Amino acid sequence: MYFFQIKEILTDSDQTAVDDEEYQYVAVLNQQEYMDAQDIFRMGLDIDLRINNLFNTKAVVNYNSLAGTLDIPKMPGDLPKNNHLAFMLDGDGIVFVDNDDYTLNVVRRIQATRKWRFPSLERFIYDFLEETIAPDPEYLERLERELEHIEDLIMDGEIEKYPAKLNDVRSDLLEMHTHYDHMIDLAKELEENENEFFREDNLRYFRLLGERCQRLQDTVTELRDYIVQLRDLVSEQLAIKQNHIMTLLTVITAIFMPLTLIVGWYGMNFVNMPELYSPYGYPLVIVISIMIVVLSLFWFRRRKWL
Repeated sequence: MYFFQIKEILTDSDQTAVDDEEYQYVAVLNQQEYMDAQDIFRMGLDIDLRINNLFNTKAVVNYNSLAGTLDIPKMPGDLPKNNHLAFMLDGDGIVFVDNDDYTLNVVRRIQATRKWRFPSLERFIYDFLEETIAPDPEYLERLERELEHIEDLIMDGEIEKYPAKLNDVRSDLLEMHTHYDHMIDLAKELEENENEFFREDNLRYFRLLGERCQRLQDTVTELRDYIVQLRDLVSEQLAIKQNHIMTLLTVITAIFMPLTLIVGWYGMNFVNMPELYSPYGYPLVIVISIMIVVLSLFWFRRRKWL
């Protein structure tokens, strides 16, 4: 159980911070700690508090609080699960319920890196939610460079089929797109300020958060479209390769057709075949065959079929 007061910097405190009327507070608890101490916060959590069952980001306005959940998609290299947490807030402070260390780590980063000229609960919430999406622009930029590299490989003919990895990337992008949708809705719910927990001039923080999530969502949409284009590009390159193979087979067939005709003629049982008994007949047929092959290759090369 951790308590902080929102001053110029986030300051460590204890349970008495909840009743301090001068400064707003931040509390971080696990599920069992909240169940044991929920009465001290005087806020109702009107949501399912089983953390492992939280699968989306949302907010619910209650009579005396605003409660919600956060489901933050994993980044590559993270643990193989999303980060789930619940929160509730009123005009005095905000309480996080998290069975892992994710929330506390984010709060500690804010404590170490933020100093506010005008400290407020609204600014802390903005900084906290901004921290949850802070790695995303770098990840999306890295992903875009990786897709560009795959495109170059496809154009160079080094990738002959749709890379299976792109299916995983599409799935991750879909999850991120849905997450940003929920984050935008959350920002709008906070900006609406139905219970008037926030100062009117501080609602701009939530508007800025929504706009940033919208830009990230637009980037995700562009990357998803890019993956579709890569799939089409693979199909186009495969069709080009198949057409080239068919052209090559057609050329080979066209070259050997007159040679097959010569073989057919001289395979007939007639005694009056040209040069049949001449000592130069066999070499002459070989020379004619070679000339046919050379002239055919020259003609096809000139027509750019080879």
